[in-house]
Amino acid sequence: MTYTCTTLASPVGELKLVANGARRAAILGENDKPGRVRLGPMSEAPDNPILVRTAEQLREYFAGTRDHFELELDFVGTDFQKKVWAALLTIPFGETRSYSQIAEQIGNPAAVRAVGAANGKNPISIVAPCHRVIGASGKLTGFAGGLEAKELLLTLEGCEWPGASRMDDLFSN
Repeated sequence: MTYTCTTLASPVGELKLVANGARRAAILGENDKPGRVRLGPMSEAPDNPILVRTAEQLREYFAGTRDHFELELDFVGTDFQKKVWAALLTIPFGETRSYSQIAEQIGNPAAVRAVGAANGKNPISIVAPCHRVIGASGKLTGFAGGLEAKELLLTLEGCEWPGASRMDDLFSN
């Protein structure tokens, strides 16, 4: 299977948008670890209508004019991972959930660590909002794009959590 891709500049760094036919297969950050998301061969296709639509919706999201995505997604993973990723899609814009809340939601309350591992393998970040999952204490934990990017995304959405900084603080360095 050949995937098509293009890149998009964003406030959280360059994003690689990947499509599999008519569906989104991945949104990867520039600092993504190789192998975190396993995909087949890719060819550049900046004019692919699916990737163009994805880029438009992401630009609107970053501009603060979009709070949900209308995209067909192609999640490739285990059944457990797909359950976790489906649960991510239910987290409303501007809200957070803990890993234990996601574990409970998918009917496996003892699987908190497995939920964390599946969250970390989410191939379609931002759209499937793994950034909205935080530690039970309210602390920000793991995000493939880095904790600064996670904080920026949550702040962009107006989320509040213990230890949250103000948006101006993110850009004062």
